Amino acid sequence: MAADKTTRFTLLVALNVHDAAGYQRYRDGMTPVLAEFGGRFDLDIVVGELLCGPRGANRVFTISFPSETHKLDFFADERYLEIRSSHFDQAVSSATMLAEYTGPA
Repeated sequence: MAADKTTRFTLLVALNVHDAAGYQRYRDGMTPVLAEFGGRFDLDIVVGELLCGPRGANRVFTISFPSETHKLDFFADERYLEIRSSHFDQAVSSATMLAEYTGPA
């Protein structure tokens, strides 16, 4: 997977997390797999007051990859899918993709 080292493919996501401990288990489990694909969290915010946006959103983050191919491969990885099934689906009521973009690394 060749990637342009000057840019990253980034997702901006809003979640409604109803089980913070379960969501943390998800993050703890998936982060090593994410790193294998060159992925990382660049911004992670616990929302204190939502003025507008997806109903119930209480967590907003960016997750970035060296390329869109890295992103697709990560989200299709069997280890990631198992971790998601075991933790994310029970801890998160909704997820909204706000944006995808390629920008500076």
